[in-house]
Amino acid sequence: MSDINRMGETVRSRAARELRDRILTGRLPAGTRLDLDQITREFGTSRTPVREALLELSHEGLVEVAPRSGITVLGISPEDAVDSFAVLAALSGKAAEWATARVGPEELAELQRLDAAVEEANDMVAANWRFHRAVNLASGSRRLLVHLRQAVRAVPSSYFELFPAQEKRSRGEHAALLGAIRRGDAAKARVLAEAHVLEAGGALGDWLRTQHADDGHGGA
Repeated sequence: MSDINRMGETVRSRAARELRDRILTGRLPAGTRLDLDQITREFGTSRTPVREALLELSHEGLVEVAPRSGITVLGISPEDAVDSFAVLAALSGKAAEWATARVGPEELAELQRLDAAVEEANDMVAANWRFHRAVNLASGSRRLLVHLRQAVRAVPSSYFELFPAQEKRSRGEHAALLGAIRRGDAAKARVLAEAHVLEAGGALGDWLRTQHADDGHGGA
């Protein structure tokens, strides 16, 4: 599900990822004012990469960068989170469908190896990323990969920390997806991939609703 690879990560990408995570999980709620100097000190860097990270988040609609009023978190509602995962689900389903039709013997062997690695992984985030990345690559569509790279940013890198119970479910669903791909059942692979992502989005949406209720915002 997640497309997170932290090896070789730049200061800019790390700042963008960590700030994005805080917004997507509600730790930085809508209306929060961000202090550029404070963030710069936190990441131990100059202003330039932090400013670039914030501009990246502004393009994603998560913050507003205004010349006079500074940087304000726009946040994400539970409904926004579910919608974002729905978009990702549609793209992931298409990737699984095309991968089933186009996967070669070597790619299939690699998927089987990565599925086994997920079962034994200590770092579920990295193992999960490698498995889904391999499915997406097997789709054989560069354009689809471009859209997936954008859509997957809706998934917090801390997802499995928030929902540890989702780890076990995710492992079983990977095996089912691989089984459909191995059998050549493209329609089933698409349905499984979409459901895998949609359920994850529903869990995040429900959690955010609880956070909003605790903060006194109700379901708004």
